[in-house]
Amino acid sequence: MTTSPISRLLIDCKSEILAALPGILEKRFQFSFKPDNSPVTQSDVLIENLIIAFFKKWDPDIQVIAEESFRNHSPLPSGRILVIDPIDGTENFLSGLKEWGVSVTVWNQGLHEGSMLLLPELGEAIISGEPVSRFNSRITGFSSSFNEAIADGIRSAAEYRVTGCAVYNLFCVITGRFHRFVNPKGAYIWDLLPGIMLALEHGCLVNLNEQSFDGTHFLDPTCRYRVDITNPNSILKV
Repeated sequence: MTTSPISRLLIDCKSEILAALPGILEKRFQFSFKPDNSPVTQSDVLIENLIIAFFKKWDPDIQVIAEESFRNHSPLPSGRILVIDPIDGTENFLSGLKEWGVSVTVWNQGLHEGSMLLLPELGEAIISGEPVSRFNSRITGFSSSFNEAIADGIRSAAEYRVTGCAVYNLFCVITGRFHRFVNPKGAYIWDLLPGIMLALEHGCLVNLNEQSFDGTHFLDPTCRYRVDITNPNSILKV
């Protein structure tokens, strides 16, 4: 299989992040709290700046939507867009858990070019155009942003996991380690869009805000999206 230019670029980006991992881990405990009481570490800032610098070398005009720098009043970018979540699962990262991840997606003129999910301490990644290992499962992964819909889902699920990291949940449903991933409270595009596009690439069924989503248009970065993703090829039969 021939690796596409965007896939090669994302593979190289992954290598840069992994090369910086010792420095990233050193900054784990340099943190503050955002207005919503969620933590942000200097590692978040380091990874975000690293990814932006990497892609700016490739396309100096690329526009950036990144969790730690985007503001709702920012003008919406056009042209080629880079969406970054430098550390998804910051609470896990800060607590020394390895279930945290980096997500990146690149779009151009409203069309998807490529995406990456990276779990640095677990040594796992999914990149557009690259094959994935496949498993079968009956587990439903739930967001840790608790609400009553999650409680209802937990009561009805055959098996469930709450991991506190959307990248990990998305990685698991794409590879079949989870049969389903549900976030009924909603999250922003830097949390979800890279994994959603990879889920579609690998045959998963994606619903956003109770509507089927086919990945043919860019999502509004100022909105939260409720997500329900099923891997129809992953079902553990007794």
